[in-house]
Amino acid sequence: MAEESDTSDKTEDPTQKRLDQAVEHGDVVKSQELNTWFVIAAATLVMSTFSESIGSHIMAPLRNLIAKSWTIPVDGPALLGLVKSLEFMLIGVLGLPLGLLAFAAIGGNMLQHRLVFSGEPLKPKLSKISPASGFKRLFGKQAAANFAKGLFKLIALGVVMAMILWPERMRLQSIVHLDPEQLLDMVRSITMHLMGAVVAMLAIVGIADYLFQYRQWYERQKMSLQEIKEEHKQSEGDPHIKGRIRQLRVARMKKRMMTAVPKASVIITNPTHYSVALQYNRGMSAPICVAKGVDHLAFKIREIAKQHDIPIVENVPLARALYATVEVDAEIPVEHYQAVAEIIGYVMGLRRTLSGRRP
Repeated sequence: MAEESDTSDKTEDPTQKRLDQAVEHGDVVKSQELNTWFVIAAATLVMSTFSESIGSHIMAPLRNLIAKSWTIPVDGPALLGLVKSLEFMLIGVLGLPLGLLAFAAIGGNMLQHRLVFSGEPLKPKLSKISPASGFKRLFGKQAAANFAKGLFKLIALGVVMAMILWPERMRLQSIVHLDPEQLLDMVRSITMHLMGAVVAMLAIVGIADYLFQYRQWYERQKMSLQEIKEEHKQSEGDPHIKGRIRQLRVARMKKRMMTAVPKASVIITNPTHYSVALQYNRGMSAPICVAKGVDHLAFKIREIAKQHDIPIVENVPLARALYATVEVDAEIPVEHYQAVAEIIGYVMGLRRTLSGRRP
């Protein structure tokens, strides 16, 4: 019941990471029917292309062997040499056709999924010996699909053979009167017709089976909401930890700004919301923002400025503009040069006046 509940909870489409992990663990989309189609199609191609040349290349040396059999020594070393020569002859004749069949078998797998090396499918699992899992394998969707495929192939193959062989029934009755060469030509012609029809039939079965296997594989990879959340945490980090790190960064930035406020030359403020602390010394290309804040932080900046006798100038639009456009430890934008220069000039002139009045 727990397993059924877990399966029913997996209603969400799998993420790309989940699909990649499945492939890495050896769980891939694989249609055996498609593999069979590739092999049979390659066999049909080999027979149609190489059957005559294979027959002639094998027949010539065997005819020679039979014709001169009485002259061939069959003692130990000579017999071994004869067998080796026949082996090399067969390898030379059948090497390319067999290589094409092997290539088709490998290509059938490679076209369905990339090459995967994984020991995961070899690991022992209790589900493989579980009676419940065995019952599910015998009477589940996969078993029903395999039965339907087998039944369809049996019926379709019977229909195809009947359609091809029935028009040839008169020729087949005359087989006993044909000489071997004519018999081989007729058998080859009928066989190629049969294999061509089988290839066409299996193409339909293979495509349908691949789509079914892909759907089954995709359903197996589906995830529950909890699994998606856990994967997101692993990929992006725990949101609670990220929030705490963000809080620490903001706290450190605020502390650093508060220690930099006493270095400011002027505080430009909107009395109720914004405060921007600017520092300017001779030789600087432009004033630098050493601190900025809104609401409570703006009040703290003004409070520290008062403690260190730093001028506070009220300019509502400039304070808002600087807060929105300039970052801490960065120079002010060019478009605010004139307005800030007038304020800093005014502050410096005020300081010179006050210092001149002091006894």
